[in-house]
Amino acid sequence: MKYIFGPVPSRRLGRSLGISPIPPKTCNFSCVYCQLGRTTNFTNTREMFYPPEEIVQEVKEAFKQNKEIDFITIVGDGEPTLYAGLGELIRGIKQITDIKVAVITNGALLCRNDVRNDLLKADVILPTLDAPNSQLFKIINRPRNEVVFNQIIEGMRMFREEYTNQLWLEVMIVKDKNDSPEILKQIKEIIDYIGFNKVFINVPIRPPAEDWVEIPSLERLQIAKKILEAEDISYYEEVLIENLDEKLDPEQRIIEITQRHPLRDDQVYSLFPELEKKETRKILKKMEKKGILKPVIYNKIKFWQISKK
Repeated sequence: MKYIFGPVPSRRLGRSLGISPIPPKTCNFSCVYCQLGRTTNFTNTREMFYPPEEIVQEVKEAFKQNKEIDFITIVGDGEPTLYAGLGELIRGIKQITDIKVAVITNGALLCRNDVRNDLLKADVILPTLDAPNSQLFKIINRPRNEVVFNQIIEGMRMFREEYTNQLWLEVMIVKDKNDSPEILKQIKEIIDYIGFNKVFINVPIRPPAEDWVEIPSLERLQIAKKILEAEDISYYEEVLIENLDEKLDPEQRIIEITQRHPLRDDQVYSLFPELEKKETRKILKKMEKKGILKPVIYNKIKFWQISKK
């Protein structure tokens, strides 16, 4: 499938069927912790990248193969609100299913009326806020120059006033950047100003875009959880990974997932329960030799990452 992936285990949304309505690494941020690496298509322009009806048709096909889905999550390999067909896509999905629709966004375009209107029919919107001021925002999220921090905050506030469904915030905590009590208290002031239904703290659990990015100490995470009055999702999801397209051979299935995020070593083996571990190891070594994959050790855990061309 071109646009659909999963279902994948989500720490917030259960069994999530993912939709990527934008080309890979199309974003107006280039976050230091991004599991997809640095942004390559660095843009703040909304475009109709793909026909919405084609994506809706793939969702229909996905339902034929797997009915155990808790959420349909529009997330993309970058920033999904850059997709100009987002509102039409959400409406199209709502016409064919009662399964809840979530959109994961960096929130940068919520200051735009058209973006806010596109999102109103979704059941859950999950923006991100990692900094309390413009200076730290530029260090952690590295936005395009025209993306203004104060406009993002006001965009979230305006959306909160218009939106009647669930608005959940995620704060990505990076060691020595936004994990101090002082910074966290400033973020909490913004959280209270906007008014979210839930707040989650997360950490970069997969290999990040920049090598210097590290996970904060457990003590700092506990402080963050208390100050932000947040739920903690700073842990690894369950092993099971699924792929809807059973026609793909093992190499293609691994590529399909690692294009979206690095894959833990144990998760690779869960993809192929019908194979002995030694057979899966042969596949991984072959892909490494061909320059398709590379092994990466991060946080003392082995991952397989798509090789950058």
